[in-house]
Amino acid sequence: MQTIFIMVKCELGQAYKVADEAVQAIEQVSEVHSTSGEYDLLIKCYLPDDQDIGHFVTESVQTLPGVKDTFTLIAFKAFS
Repeated sequence: MQTIFIMVKCELGQAYKVADEAVQAIEQVSEVHSTSGEYDLLIKCYLPDDQDIGHFVTESVQTLPGVKDTFTLIAFKAFS
């Protein structure tokens, strides 16, 4: 399982709609947080090892209505 975090910039006034759509429409989305700063949302996703991250981001997240830009981080290890 691969863990990625996608930081999302939304069109003005669209952050809550984008967050709701991401949670409802994308099975791999674990959680969505609204954030302050340059990006509006932080989306945590779990992908199968054989799923291509680039295709997932460009086809599933960047195509959501209201998404303006994304920045993807790949997690190597979780600590607890």
